[in-house]
Amino acid sequence: MNNTLGKHWVLLRGLARESAHWGDFVPLLQSTFPEAKITTLDLPGTGRYFRDPSPFTVPAIVKIVRKNAFNQGLLDQPVTLLGLSLGGMVAWEWLQTYPADIGGAVLLSTSFGGLNPFYERLSWRCYDKFFALVRERDLQKRELAILQLLNNNRALDGKLVSEWVAIQKDRPVSPKNLFNQLVAAAIYRPGSNKPDKPVLLLNSAADRMVDPSCSETIRDKWQLELRTHSWAGHDLTTDDGEWVATQMQDWLMSNQ
Repeated sequence: MNNTLGKHWVLLRGLARESAHWGDFVPLLQSTFPEAKITTLDLPGTGRYFRDPSPFTVPAIVKIVRKNAFNQGLLDQPVTLLGLSLGGMVAWEWLQTYPADIGGAVLLSTSFGGLNPFYERLSWRCYDKFFALVRERDLQKRELAILQLLNNNRALDGKLVSEWVAIQKDRPVSPKNLFNQLVAAAIYRPGSNKPDKPVLLLNSAADRMVDPSCSETIRDKWQLELRTHSWAGHDLTTDDGEWVATQMQDWLMSNQ
C-alpha cells in the first residue's frame, strides 16, 4: 500500500509554459481531491523563474526543480507528480533519479528520445505551424497559434488567448530559454529501469503535436497503464480537465 500517493500533487508544465497556464485545472483538481495538497512548480526559465536561464538537459532541469521544491518545504514526504509533455520528462527523470522523493507519477502527452523517431515526438504534421509560430513576432498571433496547436476545443480560444497573452507579457519566456528547453526535450534519453512506483500515462488519439504512439511505446517498454482520450489536443488538462481528473482519481483508488 502506498500511503502517500495522491496526498500532495506537484504539477509540472511543458515547453515554455508556466504554472498560470494550468488555468481552471488547479481548482478542478482541488475539488476532485479536497483533502490533498496541490502545488504547481515552474521549470527554470518560466513563471516565477522566467529571468533564470533554462538548462539544456532534462537532468539539469530536475536538479533545479528539486532544489526549489526542497527550499519550499515540499519534500517532507513523497509527492505525486503530474507532468505534461516536457514536464512529463522531468517527472520521469525525477522519479528515476530521486525515487525517495516520489510516491507516483501521472505523465500526460509525453515522449522519450530513443523510443520514437523525431518526426513522431514532434509530429511532422505540425512542422509548418510550429516553426511559423516560433518566428511570429506579434504576441497575440503567436499565443493564438500556440493555443490552436495544443488544443482542439475551439470554444475556449477567446478566453484563453487573452489569458495567455497576459501571462507572456508579465513573465516572458526568452527565445534562448525556449531554445534550451527544446534541446533538453529533443536529446532526453530515459534510463532503462522500470520505476518502482506507480505510473499512469494519459494521452489523446487526436494530439496534433506529439504522436499518440509515443505514449504507447512508453507503455509497452515498461508495462505501464495508458488511458487515451478520443478528441482532446496535446494539452489534455485544458481541453478536458474533468476527464484527466477522473482518470487520476480512478488510478489513485486502484493503487491504494
